[in-house]
Amino acid sequence: MMKLAILSTTIAVTAAFAPSATYSSKSALHSTPEETVVDTSADIPADIPQPAPAVAAINGWVADETKPCYGLPGAVAPTGYFDPLGFAQSGITLNEIKRNREAEVMHGRVAMLATVGYFAGEAIPGPFGLTGPANDQLAQLPWPALSLLTVAIGSAEIRRAQIGWVEPDFGNWSKTLWKLRENYYPGDLGFDPLGLKPTDPVKFADMQTRELQNGRLAMIGAAGMCAQEIFNHRSIIGTIDFYSKVFSG
Repeated sequence: MMKLAILSTTIAVTAAFAPSATYSSKSALHSTPEETVVDTSADIPADIPQPAPAVAAINGWVADETKPCYGLPGAVAPTGYFDPLGFAQSGITLNEIKRNREAEVMHGRVAMLATVGYFAGEAIPGPFGLTGPANDQLAQLPWPALSLLTVAIGSAEIRRAQIGWVEPDFGNWSKTLWKLRENYYPGDLGFDPLGLKPTDPVKFADMQTRELQNGRLAMIGAAGMCAQEIFNHRSIIGTIDFYSKVFSG
C-alpha cells in the first residue's frame, strides 16, 4: 500500500513538468492579420492648428487672406495695389470683398455701355426722334418704351441675384443679407455669347484686370460727361466744338 502511494505521488509530480496535451488558442502572432483603425486625433495637442481643408479654385482664383483683396486681380503698374479709402483693408471679410468687387465690375460694365451710348445716342438719330444731350433723351422716351426698358433692367438684376446671391432667409434675415454664394466669382454670370472667357487661369486674371481698368476709366468718363451736360446743357460733341472755337479765338 505504501509503495502504491509513493508510485502515485511520483507520477503526479512528474506529470506537472511534462508538456500538456491540451493546446490553448493561437496567439495573435499566428492568427489571420486584421486591419486595425487607430485614432491618432487624440494624440495631437489641441493647441496645434490643423491644416485647412482644400478650397476649390474659382476661375483659377483661391481666396488668400494674406494677400491684398484676397488675391483678386485688378492691380496694375504704376499704382499697383491702390486702396486709399480702405475698402479692402485688413479685417474686411471675404464676403464684403467679393460684394465690393461685384459692384465694381457691374458698375464698370454699365459705365462702358453708357460711355458708348453718350456718343452714339447723340450722333445717331434714335427710333423715337430723340434729340439733344443724352441726359435729356431718357425723358423723351414714350411710356411704353420706358416701361419695357424698366422691366428689362429689373429682369436682368433679378437674374443676377439668383445666380450670385444666397437666397434670403426671412426667418433670420441678417444671416443671408448681402451674402454671395461661396462658389460664385464676382461678375461671372455665365453670359459669354462670343466665347471670350479664357479657360487658362493666368489669361483669365489678365482679362479680368483689363476689364476692371477699362470699367474704372469708363466710370470716371461717364460721370464727367453726365456732369458736363448738366452744367452746360450741350452734347459731348457740341461742347468739344464750342470750346475749340473759344480757344481758337
